[in-house]
Amino acid sequence: MTDKITAIAVIGAGTMGNGIAHTCAQYGHPVTLVDLSPELLERTKETVQKNLDRQVAKELITREEAAAALDRIKPSTELADAATADLVIEAATEKSDLKCGMFSSLGQICPPQTILASNTSSISITLLGSASARPDKVIGMHFMNPVPVMKLVEVIRGHDTSDATHDAIMALATAWGKTPVSANDFPGFVANRVLMPMINEAIFCLLEGVAEARAIDQIMKLGMNHPLGPLALADLIGLDTCLSIMEVLHEQLGMTNTGPARCYGGWWQPGRWGAKPAGGFMIMPEAGSDDGMVTGREIATLRSR
Repeated sequence: MTDKITAIAVIGAGTMGNGIAHTCAQYGHPVTLVDLSPELLERTKETVQKNLDRQVAKELITREEAAAALDRIKPSTELADAATADLVIEAATEKSDLKCGMFSSLGQICPPQTILASNTSSISITLLGSASARPDKVIGMHFMNPVPVMKLVEVIRGHDTSDATHDAIMALATAWGKTPVSANDFPGFVANRVLMPMINEAIFCLLEGVAEARAIDQIMKLGMNHPLGPLALADLIGLDTCLSIMEVLHEQLGMTNTGPARCYGGWWQPGRWGAKPAGGFMIMPEAGSDDGMVTGREIATLRSR
């Protein structure tokens, strides 16, 4: 069925959306990248260009392949332009009402055979499928950040997702050099159900004064062999996104170690959302990293690879 997936639309030109568009275009798909903000669309094209240039410098792709990939990405501010896609991948803000409204619109705009996927990291695929009025064609494709680099795609089946839809997405992700792994539709799926309580506990250690942020991350990096400590990883994900996921886990699973009482505090203020755009636990642009910790500049580099 993957031979039927040619044209792709990506909805949302943020960090994840630009990485998904980059990956799709690199593997030969014409991509319509949709966002309400023309300015964000322009910045996204610049980001993709820089990331393709890095791949050229590392001799992962040729200069000609990079130019061709960039040329395949067509920006648009109109959701209706997704109607020509064989696959739509939604990568909008992690808000349930927003995503449901978008899937409702896509269900009306797109032809019946179009697969509708969501990059959501916690919101129910079954719920989105119901909103779309084509639940058999709705699936989760939870990419990891940075998308062009990370291999995992967590593929989430809603209650009514068909075998044909699931198999097509598994095959497509494999064709992109990814490792797709199936999960069922539970709050947080697998990745964030396990990850977010750990991140929140690290935050609680900081707020209680158990250790300083850099010490917490160094202990987890060196003791647990994690490439990033939990606080640096929270910055990389974005603290607003972490908070949204934790609230889903708390509300839908009753997980007390992710409740609002544990994650509201001085670090959860708007404007201090980690690496987007500033603030956070480990954002220390002038700090060195000779102790093995990740600085704000290094986090920004990871985000744009």
